[in-house]
Amino acid sequence: MSMRTKRWVVGVDLGGTNIVVGLLPMEGGEVLGLRMRPTDSHRGAKFVVDRIIEMVEQSIAEVLSMHGGRRDDIAGIGIGSPGPLDRKAGVVINTPNLGWRNFPLRDLVANAVNLPATLDNDANCATYGEWWLGAAKGVDTVVGLTLGTGIGGGIVLDGRIYHGVSDVAGEIGHMTIDSTGRRCKCGNYGCLEAYASGPAIALRAVEGIEAGVETVLSDMVGGRLEDITAATVYEGVVAGDEYATEVMKDTAKFLGAGVANIINVLNPEMVVISGGVTRAGDYLFAPLRAEVRRRSFRAAEERCAIVPGELPGTAGVVGAAAVFKKERYGRV
Repeated sequence: MSMRTKRWVVGVDLGGTNIVVGLLPMEGGEVLGLRMRPTDSHRGAKFVVDRIIEMVEQSIAEVLSMHGGRRDDIAGIGIGSPGPLDRKAGVVINTPNLGWRNFPLRDLVANAVNLPATLDNDANCATYGEWWLGAAKGVDTVVGLTLGTGIGGGIVLDGRIYHGVSDVAGEIGHMTIDSTGRRCKCGNYGCLEAYASGPAIALRAVEGIEAGVETVLSDMVGGRLEDITAATVYEGVVAGDEYATEVMKDTAKFLGAGVANIINVLNPEMVVISGGVTRAGDYLFAPLRAEVRRRSFRAAEERCAIVPGELPGTAGVVGAAAVFKKERYGRV
C-alpha cells in the first residue's frame, strides 16, 4: 500500500428509530458519505439488515468516487447496536426496541459486503466517538449518557471502553434512583430511564396537565396530549412557560442524582451528555450541575466537567469506527 492511499473505516449506528452510516479516514476526521434512514424494524430483521447493507454500499461508493481509491482502501466496518450483546460472537442477544433474539448481526453484514466487522453497544459507541473526536477528546476517564427513547451509557477508562465481565457495563439508564418509583420498561422500578428519557419527560408533563396544571403545553399540541414530546416541553421552556420550566428542572434533578452516583463511584474527569434533551442548554445543565454539587463528594465534583456532546447525529458512527480500529489494530 503506498503512503498516498487513504484508508477508510465504515461506521454503522443502528438505533430503534434510525440507521446512520458514514465513512471516516483511519486517522480520524470528518464523517463522509453520511446517510440516515428509518430503521422500520416492524418490517422484520432481514429488512433491517438489507437496509444496512445497502446504505454501507452506497456510502462506500460515494466516498471512493469522491476521493478516488479502490475497495481495498476500506479497512472494515464498526457496528453499534442496542444490546445486550455478545461482542465476541457478534450476536445481539436481545433488543426490545428491535424485537431481536440471538441475532448474528455482525457476520450477516460482514459476509454480505465482504469486509471484516466489529459489534459493540450503541451507547458505548456514542461515548467512544465523543472520546475520539468530540467533547471528550484527550480525556482519560469519561462517562457518556445518551438521552433518547431510553437512556444509554458508556464508560471509557484509559482510552478503552469498559465492558464489564459480560458486556453489560455502562447501563446507566437502569441505575435505581427511587427504590419504590416508576416502573421501567426493563421491568424494574425507579430506574433513571423511567424519569429522564424523552418519553418519560413527556409522560411526566402530561400527568401534570391531566391534574389541571396551567400551561401552554396543551395548546402547543392543539389539545392532543399524546402528541407532547420532550421537544414540546423544551419549546415551552423557551416560551417562558412556568410549568414546562418546572418539568425541565425536575428532569435535571433526576439526571443530577444519576450523574452524582457515577461521579462518586468512578471519579471521572468528564461526563458527556448527548441526545435531543441537551438542546435545552443551560435550562438543563445549570440545575443539573447544581444537583450534582449537592449530591457528590466535593473533591470528585470539582474535577469533573459535565458537558453536552459535540457530535450530535454522528457520535455513534464515529465511535463504531473507533471500536473497529481499536479491536483490529489495538489502537485508535
